[in-house]
Amino acid sequence: MSVSRKIKAAMESASWIRRMFEEGAELKARLGPEKVCDFTLGNPDLEPPPRFKEALKAAAADPRPGLHGYMPNAGLPSAREALASHLRQHYGEPFTAQDLILTCGAAGGLNVALKALLDPGDEVIVFAPYFPEYLFYVDNHGGVAQVVETDDRFRLELDRLAAALGPRTRALILNSPNNPTGQVYDEESLRKLGEVLLDFGRRRGEPVYLLADEPYSRLVYDGLRLPNIFRAYPHTILITSFSKELSIPGERLGVAAVGPGAADREELVAGMVLANRILGFVNAPALMQRVVAELAGETVDLSPYARRRELFARILREAGYDFVLPRGAFYFFPAAPGGDDLAFVARLKQENILAVPGRGFGRAGYFRLAFCVPEEVIERAAPGFARARQGL
Repeated sequence: MSVSRKIKAAMESASWIRRMFEEGAELKARLGPEKVCDFTLGNPDLEPPPRFKEALKAAAADPRPGLHGYMPNAGLPSAREALASHLRQHYGEPFTAQDLILTCGAAGGLNVALKALLDPGDEVIVFAPYFPEYLFYVDNHGGVAQVVETDDRFRLELDRLAAALGPRTRALILNSPNNPTGQVYDEESLRKLGEVLLDFGRRRGEPVYLLADEPYSRLVYDGLRLPNIFRAYPHTILITSFSKELSIPGERLGVAAVGPGAADREELVAGMVLANRILGFVNAPALMQRVVAELAGETVDLSPYARRRELFARILREAGYDFVLPRGAFYFFPAAPGGDDLAFVARLKQENILAVPGRGFGRAGYFRLAFCVPEEVIERAAPGFARARQGL
């Protein structure tokens, strides 16, 4: 056997997203891409803002020596200061450059935080439905994922959370806007979540750290603004990236920001800086740090995503699907007609529509549709969605 038993098992149970993507590639090769409506991957299709390309050209043309060498493992001081300044303005919290670590995307930030926090056997709470890689990230560092269900509209169930907290609970991952549901947890829910965690931490004498995974924080609709997680709970590590807001997922740049009110903040930052190095990231990409430092607060034009959301909602509604209108990100997560997500995704595939079964996100009976695709693809899928739903 060429790989470890653990990796072999992981390969066999690996992401449904990739599995459906690969099936879709075969279908496109056989029928032609224009005949297939692929809603599997959350890969932003909008071009980055014009200022991004201007800043990229300027950074690449900078003649100063040493700009592409190693740097402090936490990132370029100038980039960290620029982003800390933005966070101070956005959250009203006294962030400094020393609170920030630039990472290889939000995924890198999550792994850095978990590496710094977990001893073998420590538990990390994950709300379902969840981004499937969370379970692998926790396992990477010897942790145990404890899955806590949300309700049928994907809202937090705090009684379930309180019941799941235990002597080995070390961290909680909160993803808002949520992938796969598009749910955004409101201010009142976050306040109550913070109260549950603070009460538990006082009784135990040690806090649970909240990892606020917010790569979709700028992708919200209907005038919504994401609540300030630091006001809800002080022991928070914000982990985000520029992949969605600047539409540059391939550039792999993110940031982990330890909240100014977090317990043992300086030691935690130092541990995460070390983790950034020993996990092999060493430092985030130098060129992209210099580019993004010039673009703090910039975002793509969200109007195409908003139009697609409305179009998709109309198509699904008219066809009789049960769904929660996403308040953020670019996903729908409807209930599977008939209740079997695998069977219904297979039925959609017969209509040349590619979706991802909900069990891959920890919630069987649903399926995910990514609407970061051109409007004509969504429109072309409308008859197929209707036919797939008929008779169920």
